[in-house]
Formats: sequence, C-alpha cells, structure tokens
Amino acid sequence: MPVALEAGGKHAELLQLEACPRKVLKNFSSNRGMPEKIRILVAYDSNTGNTEKMAEAVAEGARKAGAQVTLKKVSEVSAKDLLENDGFAFGTPTHCGTMSIRMNELFTKNGMPAWGKMRGKVGVAFSSSGGLGGGNEIACLSLILSMLNYGMLVFGVPDYVAPGVTLHYGAVSVGKPNEEALKACRLLGERLAEYTSIVKKRHVKL
Repeated sequence: MPVALEAGGKHAELLQLEACPRKVLKNFSSNRGMPEKIRILVAYDSNTGNTEKMAEAVAEGARKAGAQVTLKKVSEVSAKDLLENDGFAFGTPTHCGTMSIRMNELFTKNGMPAWGKMRGKVGVAFSSSGGLGGGNEIACLSLILSMLNYGMLVFGVPDYVAPGVTLHYGAVSVGKPNEEALKACRLLGERLAEYTSIVKKRHVKL
C-alpha cells in the first residue's frame, strides 16, 4: 500500500512511495542529493539490554543511509532533543502490553514542551518482549499513537528480512535479539533516514 506525502505551497505535488521504495529513494539520494545532513535521534528504554542492542542496530542502519545519529537512553532525552532532530526511532521493552513507564513519561511529561511543534518530523518504533505473545506490536502501536499525538509522520515497512520475519509496525524481538531481529532493526533505521531525507528535501509544509 503506497504512502503519500503531499508538499504544501502553490505548486503542491504528490509523491507516491511504493511498498518497496528502493528505486524512488535511490533517485532522490543520487540525482537530487541530500539537502543537508539529517539528524536522527534513537531514544530507548532497556532493563535487560535487549532493547539497547536493538537501538544500536537501528542507529547503525540510519548511519548507513547517511544520517547523523544520536543514541540516548530515554531518561536522557529532553524536549530540546525532540525539537532539534528531524527523525526519531523510539524503542521500548513491552510492559503489560504497552510502552514502559519511562518511555511514557517522555511523551506525557519530559517532552511536553515540544508538543505541537513536531509537525513533519518522522518517527518509527521498535520493541522487545519476554516471550511470544508478549505484546511487541501493541507496544509499538502505543509509541506510534504517541507520535501521532505529537503531530509526527509515521510509516510501515512491508519488507521481509528473512522468511516469516518482517517489521510492518516496527522491529520486534522476543528476548535477546537474534541476527534476524537485528537485521530488521538496521532496515528500520535505514528506512527512517531515507524517508526523513525525502521529507526534508521536499520541504514539506504541514
């Protein structure tokens, strides 16, 4: 299913990114060039180190795509960080089927001065859980809902990184992330950088 980004202004254009946007993204990066280095913040909470490993892989993917990446624990993230960066990857352990309390506090307390000022910024989610059926996707959706509340743009990734392993709603891991989960995280970071670059390049007015 295509994702549509509409540029504002008198001469509005509609850019259609197909389910596998590699060709479109390649044209933007090679023919038009990056307008300037995009800034990506990977913010995560982690109790056991599993989500932290995922965060590192997301950051690796974003750097591979040419972004300037900052990796921070969620307790270190301020509203200033939210305002200064262009794209975001939020990662959380799954607690009772939703994001952790520390991650929740970012959106409901620490980051509130940035609320309403993040229109056009791009975000993705990733999560870890203790077992199958632990609520990974629901935790990702709770992050996505918070990003939408802040006015951010979100997108899905239909790609499969291995048989039966995808990241439609975000990258997920059950327990310690294996290589397939880490590959999904790298792809998530790469796509985040690519989409953020497109939005910034096109100077979308939202």
